[in-house]
Amino acid sequence: MKDYVASILPAEDIKIREPLDRYTSFRTGGEADCMLLVNDAEQLGKLLKYMSITGNDYFLLGNGTNLLVSDRGYDGTVIKFGPGMSRIHVDGERVYVQAGALLSQTAKRAMEEGLSGLEFASGIPGSIGGGLVMNAGAYGGEMSQIVESVTVMNESGEIMELDCDTMEFGYRTSVIKNRAFVVLEAALHLQRGDKADIQAKMEEFAARRKEKQPLEYPSAGSIFKRPEGYFAGKLIMDSGMRGYRVGGAQVSEKHCGFIINTGNATSEDIAELMAEVQDRVKERFRVSLEPEIVRLGKF
Repeated sequence: MKDYVASILPAEDIKIREPLDRYTSFRTGGEADCMLLVNDAEQLGKLLKYMSITGNDYFLLGNGTNLLVSDRGYDGTVIKFGPGMSRIHVDGERVYVQAGALLSQTAKRAMEEGLSGLEFASGIPGSIGGGLVMNAGAYGGEMSQIVESVTVMNESGEIMELDCDTMEFGYRTSVIKNRAFVVLEAALHLQRGDKADIQAKMEEFAARRKEKQPLEYPSAGSIFKRPEGYFAGKLIMDSGMRGYRVGGAQVSEKHCGFIINTGNATSEDIAELMAEVQDRVKERFRVSLEPEIVRLGKF
């Protein structure tokens, strides 16, 4: 594998035994056997085809904001998009954005162009690719409302375009979540608006986040999906778990839907705390909380 990868990527984009805690919002996790930084679709296609043929395990890493990496690391290859896969282009009311760009950067660019519809994403720390996979949303908005088409690549390196209906968007899910597709780019259809009004709305959302969310601590945002008919944070609070700790991991006192790293948490601390929260809520309310975050490696 080493020789083949070296024929595709420059040496500086191949990282061996790379610590993953620096790439996750939880700031926990061990090392990946190998991390590859990809800057164009040709590189990605060759790597995916190789991984498929050889059966090597790989994981596509976005901005690491919805991820819990095992303390023992990941015995496989992590593929991460570099700057060459993070471009944003505006044409009229459409924003063409590559998967590696951040949602917050894209929302800011839309605001600068006087385009409305992406304000909800201004405070979401993930990438466009991850946001499409999870149908990211906040404050009444979500990706499904603005996506016109998504360009993806399959494991054979073939590129195809999916329209919004084909994406099968749902609550924190899409067709990509359960298929071997990698997001390359999306076309977002926005609406003309007043730049000052758009900026004011983004500032309002930022103030609400700061007031209600523990942004001063490493976390992965809302740790559990919203159960139908309930709010996960309220269930956790009403279960008496507010402020509950396992090692350096704690249920946030500010927002019980968040688990925070108070400074020295391990991924095992976080995983154990998640399990205890699920058990308590199940015991008290007969409601099963489903994690929103993805786990990588062996726990």
